[in-house]
Amino acid sequence: MTKLCVFYKEIMTHLLGLHMEVAQILGKNFHQGITLRHLRALVALSDLKLVARVAEALGVTQPAVSKQISELEKIVGAPVVTRDRNRLYLTLIGSRLADHARQVLGQIDRAAFDIEAMTSGVSGSVSVGVVSSVAPTLLPNTIALLKRSTPQANVSVSEDHFVELLPQLETGALDLVIARIWQPQELAGIDQMALFSEPVVVVAGRNHPLVEGGDVAWADVVSYPWILPQPNSIARQAVEALFAANGLSPPTNTIASLSIALNLELLRAMPALGLLPLRLAQVQAARGEIVILPLDTRDLLSEARCFWRKDQVLQNATLSLFLKCLRQTTEDIQSIPFG
Repeated sequence: MTKLCVFYKEIMTHLLGLHMEVAQILGKNFHQGITLRHLRALVALSDLKLVARVAEALGVTQPAVSKQISELEKIVGAPVVTRDRNRLYLTLIGSRLADHARQVLGQIDRAAFDIEAMTSGVSGSVSVGVVSSVAPTLLPNTIALLKRSTPQANVSVSEDHFVELLPQLETGALDLVIARIWQPQELAGIDQMALFSEPVVVVAGRNHPLVEGGDVAWADVVSYPWILPQPNSIARQAVEALFAANGLSPPTNTIASLSIALNLELLRAMPALGLLPLRLAQVQAARGEIVILPLDTRDLLSEARCFWRKDQVLQNATLSLFLKCLRQTTEDIQSIPFG
């Protein structure tokens, strides 16, 4: 317990990052008086706005939430919330403190996860199937977290389209599948979990004719070559439905490719258009490699989910731990805004 307290104080000191003059004003009351309950109440209030919802989320009474906020304001020495009818909103100080609180709680959750994983003794293997548009976002940190916690656990990764990966999951060749979905539905014998939502955007090479043309409409892009998912894939069906929703037939001049590395080179080599997840597109655009076109993709394939057989989590400890790592990575991703 003593070590945990020391660890908690170190995190608080490291993450709160208050200026010296502010620390002097707050004095010892801040460092000694603030607790995890205060931080959790503040973060929940930032997200949920209503005391009733905060109380339900934290499993406490509404008066308990109000008391925690009142105590926090006394510790800080300034209001952290303002009231508008039945809703509460954070002040500038409250909002800033909530940002730090979110980081503190995340670090403590990560510490608890690391300790649990390191003491689990997991040393088996897990086979993961993933679509290429999700792999760079989720898998590096998930696998790194797993290997840091349990170096003896083995991971194998296969990239393909969902229609090719799902049968392998059903037969047991894969333990887990991660994919972007379109028109989600229940699958017999399969559990699934939503991971995150991220827009897919239309991209072009930096020298593409449309980059210099100003406003771009969907009618302007059909005649160009398009790099698209395989014709038999769910992703391809979703793209064709997007063109139909804009009153257009799908492109006929197409290149079917799974490889993001190849697709980026194709965008550089020819006046083609393609689709990329927003985060990856922003990274490439910042490097000057591509340009994101201002076209509304209507939440095309925006939701990522993972799938596993119902009977496997209890039987495969490595799969169970991998899912926990995946959830942790997803929480980290969701805490970072787009842009």
